[in-house]
Amino acid sequence: MSNTVEEIEKAIARLPREQLKVFRAWYEKFDSDAWDQQMEEDAHSGKLDTLAQSAIADHQAGRSKKL
Repeated sequence: MSNTVEEIEKAIARLPREQLKVFRAWYEKFDSDAWDQQMEEDAHSGKLDTLAQSAIADHQAGRSKKL
């Protein structure tokens, strides 16, 4: 199966409303899971260490506020 993005877009555009609803729910979970996986990989690889250290330093210096 070698669908191009354009073919997939056209197929999605032809979906009936109920099937589009099902697709949206599936894609939301798919995309969320992919995002979570990427964040986990970045955290384990150390890519986020500099950002975390900077945030901690800012907080300790009083440059943060409660949300």
